[in-house]
Amino acid sequence: MLELLTNPSVWAAFLTLTVLEIVLGIDNVIFISIASARLPVAQRPRARVIGLGGALSLRIALLFSIAWIIGLSEPFVTLLGFALSWRDVILLLGGLFLIYKAATEIFNEVEGEAHGPGAADTVKAAFGAVIFQIMLLDLVFSLDSVITAVGIADHIEVMIAAMVVAIAVMMVAANPIADFVEAHPSTKMLALAFLLMVGMALVADGLHFHIERGFIYAAMVFGGAVEALNLVRQKRRRSH
Repeated sequence: MLELLTNPSVWAAFLTLTVLEIVLGIDNVIFISIASARLPVAQRPRARVIGLGGALSLRIALLFSIAWIIGLSEPFVTLLGFALSWRDVILLLGGLFLIYKAATEIFNEVEGEAHGPGAADTVKAAFGAVIFQIMLLDLVFSLDSVITAVGIADHIEVMIAAMVVAIAVMMVAANPIADFVEAHPSTKMLALAFLLMVGMALVADGLHFHIERGFIYAAMVFGGAVEALNLVRQKRRRSH
């Protein structure tokens, strides 16, 4: 362990991997903020922490199954000339679920939701479902990052340390981001559009049509910049 701490290449791999994990976790934080918004205000921070803690456990478990992770990229069946691997299946299912979730939330935002007598019971029952959704989607989001970690770092201790730091950053950022998104409806709609885009990218990856993540993040930055200008304009109009 002491040799790892004094090795510059190990530190370089750790810093690189940590930054990658944080960048790749941006879409995850957006999903967490939207998924937890379905809960009562008092339960939201706890749901985010529990969900991210469970997600960290899943990531570490994946890291200890390195050989299995690498094997996910190997095709297990060929259908009409299309080589299908378990990685493709996970990306397809995760992408389709993300598209469904984002489309449903957009519909509820536009059309409104019915509030019947059983609404409180529905919210209480949703706590476990929100935790499950956060962990499940983090598992899908982290699949590529775990495979990337295996390719960047040679020591599993470095991979685990980088993922712990990245999850810690996400835990700190989740509440402020969620509160901001909840306070600005137009921002929430933009975030849902981002989730649709990420879901389409996951489905495309599962079908072997890779979309460079740089394009996706550039679109997110552009959309976020436009929304920031709208928020500034609204604030100035209110002040006048």
